Amino acid sequence: MPDPSAAAPATPIETMTVAAARALGNDDVCFVGIGAPSAACNLARLTHAPGITLIYESGTIGTAPAVLPLSIGDGELCETALTTVSVPEMFRYWLQGGRITIGFLGGAQIDRFANLNTTVVGPYDRPKVRLPGGGGAPEIATCCGEIFVTMALGLRAFVDTLDFVTSLGHGSGPGSRARLGVTTRGPTRVITDYCILEPDPATAELTVTSLHAGATRDDVASRIAWPVRFAERLAETPPPTPLELETLRALHARTRRAHGDQG
Repeated sequence: MPDPSAAAPATPIETMTVAAARALGNDDVCFVGIGAPSAACNLARLTHAPGITLIYESGTIGTAPAVLPLSIGDGELCETALTTVSVPEMFRYWLQGGRITIGFLGGAQIDRFANLNTTVVGPYDRPKVRLPGGGGAPEIATCCGEIFVTMALGLRAFVDTLDFVTSLGHGSGPGSRARLGVTTRGPTRVITDYCILEPDPATAELTVTSLHAGATRDDVASRIAWPVRFAERLAETPPPTPLELETLRALHARTRRAHGDQG
């Protein structure tokens, strides 16, 4: 029996996931984060990029999970990987060795230069919220060839000033990474549920380059704490195709059956 949800319009989160998946290519070696990055990377693998190599922080290389993992320690990752290496080898040889083309990150907060906070909300010594911390994100942010960020728009997330810089984006502007001896490109796009932002070539400040179908400039500007800029030639993100939506929804359905409401 056909799935009645298959004909439903794409949700903003589905549009974000599809847009992120499209940014990946068949030859990429991708360091995958749990959550939205994992959904995007596996959607790419199941559609236009079957040859992509997915690597998770636990050391699983070339993994091809049938369902989305709950954590980097999910057995699904190891069972479907080409090989599993130790975490020290993963970071020293693969990540710090420059063998990973793209890293996918998210965060609790992001600023105009794509620096990320996953440490605390509020003062560090007396935080309002203590977050999970950096994990491998700081190394991913500096060692992968480039970084894609997936985050839902909102004033709590897209802030004027970070409470704590966990992962380096473009620092305080042009030249910040180079002054620290970092040679990788850093964040090249931030994919949200309303738009895609990319660093301006001259200022390194995140600039809206594409609006998703149905989203307006006001929708975006009202959800970002700084006065966000829009590209002179503003594109419209192509909507998800039926195949992309069907594949993504089937992936989430399998995950729900395997993990319940946690998937």
